[in-house]
Amino acid sequence: MKKLVSVIALVAALSVSANAQSLFETLFSGSGSSSSANSTVSTITNIVSGLAGTVYSAPVSLNGTYNYGGVAVSATSSEGGVLSNLAGTAVTSGIETKADEYLAKVGIVPGAMSFTFNAADNTFTLNVLGISLPGTYKVGESEKTVTLTFGKTMQYFCMTGTLESSMSGAKMLFPANKAMAFIKKLVNKIGEKSSEVAAISKLADGYDNYKIGFKLSK
Repeated sequence: MKKLVSVIALVAALSVSANAQSLFETLFSGSGSSSSANSTVSTITNIVSGLAGTVYSAPVSLNGTYNYGGVAVSATSSEGGVLSNLAGTAVTSGIETKADEYLAKVGIVPGAMSFTFNAADNTFTLNVLGISLPGTYKVGESEKTVTLTFGKTMQYFCMTGTLESSMSGAKMLFPANKAMAFIKKLVNKIGEKSSEVAAISKLADGYDNYKIGFKLSK
């Protein structure tokens, strides 16, 4: 009961939508069974988790220099027919930590890489370990998606992903297959072997909608 009241209090404090309010009212109607109450608690918990992951979802204005702060990961999992967003959980944090360890072995660590965006002409430069890789970028859908198109030095590699604000700055997340192709090209460009990189794609085996990208801070 204490757990139930705590969850309800948190939902109220976050000013959730009418959908969550309806669930709140259902809990106090006295007509629900124990099983339906448990189901409602589970549903509200999922809503709260979703809200927690979108607190910092304000549009990101890409301009200036953003420093690489580590790997960012997003994934979903389906348990008991319920699809859960695992962003910001112990699961994704564990994957990010392990991915950081793999990239550290090839020299890609916080401080060794940065993106400089020029909003005036939509160009950017990725600086990694003293190597500059230029390209162009496009932000769309209310600044929630980003497309990076590299120049000749990266064989005009292009990838589109999501752009999210975060407490430290921003996150760029790309579909895993595209992100891994980019990381392999990047590792080869700095003269390292990509054997460590292959292991990153296996870290989220068993999860759905796996995305990987970068944590960025100004």
